[in-house]
Amino acid sequence: MVEEEQKYEVDDTFVLPDLSAVAPAGGRVRSLPSVTLVARYLDTVDLRLARAGASLRHRRGDELPWTVKLPTGTPGVRHEVSRPGPKGQPPPELVELVTALHRGAPLAPVTVVRTVRHAHEVCDRAGTVLAEVVDDRVTVLDDAGTTTGGFRELEVELKAGDRELLDRAGAVLREAGARGGSFVPKHVRALGAAAQAEPDLVGPAGLPSDPSAGDVVTEAVRKEVRRLLAHDPLVRLRAPAAGGDTAVHQMRVACRRLRSDLRTFKPLVRRSWARPLRDELRWIAGVLGAARDAEVLRERLRRTAGADPLSPLDPAAVDRLDEALAARQRVAHTAIDEALRSPRYLALVDALVLAARAPRLTGRAAKPAARALPKLVARPWRRLSGPGGVDGLDPSSPDERWHAVRKQGKQARYAVNAVSPAVDTAARKLSRALAGVQDVLGEHQDAAVAAETWLELAAERPDDHELAVTAGRLAERERESVRRMRARFPAAWHRATRRRRTRWLP
Repeated sequence: MVEEEQKYEVDDTFVLPDLSAVAPAGGRVRSLPSVTLVARYLDTVDLRLARAGASLRHRRGDELPWTVKLPTGTPGVRHEVSRPGPKGQPPPELVELVTALHRGAPLAPVTVVRTVRHAHEVCDRAGTVLAEVVDDRVTVLDDAGTTTGGFRELEVELKAGDRELLDRAGAVLREAGARGGSFVPKHVRALGAAAQAEPDLVGPAGLPSDPSAGDVVTEAVRKEVRRLLAHDPLVRLRAPAAGGDTAVHQMRVACRRLRSDLRTFKPLVRRSWARPLRDELRWIAGVLGAARDAEVLRERLRRTAGADPLSPLDPAAVDRLDEALAARQRVAHTAIDEALRSPRYLALVDALVLAARAPRLTGRAAKPAARALPKLVARPWRRLSGPGGVDGLDPSSPDERWHAVRKQGKQARYAVNAVSPAVDTAARKLSRALAGVQDVLGEHQDAAVAAETWLELAAERPDDHELAVTAGRLAERERESVRRMRARFPAAWHRATRRRRTRWLP
């Protein structure tokens, strides 16, 4: 689940105001009996979880006492996952969820937080809880139970309400004298300055006004490493990514883009550093690939089957095809689970964190970006536009040939994306145009693969005649999509090759 909340600092003299103004018309505020919560937080000795904005805790009295909270990139919004388990043994599943943060370092208790909580539920007319406002008096304890500090804070957590209600509650509390509205978790306040130090994973920070080529490399590496590791726990949970995408897809894209960037920037990075990293990224991207392929095919199956309501397909046969794809997906997810639990993946995570902190650059990386980078992008662009790419492509070329151009196009687009923040604005225009080219080539490839898959699945059940007919009709629709994409491609390519978009390339 996703938790969204805001915190406010208050002192012992603060008086909680009347919260009825927070409730909607006809609603009410319901006060609950006070409770005492005792939470023991686990972390590495150097507080890797806390510094990254995450936590792993055991809280006495909860139905599911073990909880992991993970940052989402939005202050005050976290992923929250709870599981049962005895006090001294964190569930392995939760420990795995923070693999990208602890990176194999031992987890042990680092602080105990005792909270006396007075909660107030903001309800609508029907009694639905929209938000919870809590007044927490916190005592910080060491492992022996000795008090080492304390503070008081207010917390407003959204339940069924919206962001406007959260802001309205904050306004009422600030008017009464509460301070803040920012978000600092209790255990971070309890642990002090060490828990608020910089995280191990260095994220992108933006380019300076006159960047070097090395600045651009560093920014690109940090961006994709952050994307990859942020989706690690979501892949383990089978949870969706932001924007309706899947976590498997986002993690795989990060692997591919980072591999592509290391290839594009080859003269700027040390080969002995980049080559092993690219090899390991290829490995994990391959593991993710089977699950991603099943995702795409399952989504496409329903879309293709329903594309012509006037010529419906046998729904039972479509369901049987989906069941076969679901079985492939389960096998693929099992392979992902095994890979993410392996020492090999743990070593890759360590290498990625180090790569984001300090990519190993060559002397050429010190050159100004505007002078050095266009030459590097020109290489994948020439491969794409030359005789081995689009120049040698025609409507009758086999699917494999179109797929090869698609891969070249992806490499060129990733290269343009990586350098566009530091180069002429024409680079951004080229990037957008190449996205259109990739949309056409991507649909072409998906349709071609799907057509083969439907027939392949039907061939596995030779006695299922309804399935054979349905698969054949699906394949016909996919091949029609292939033909449409081939017809659309020249116009998309013409837009990408206009001089105003390519003038910056040498």
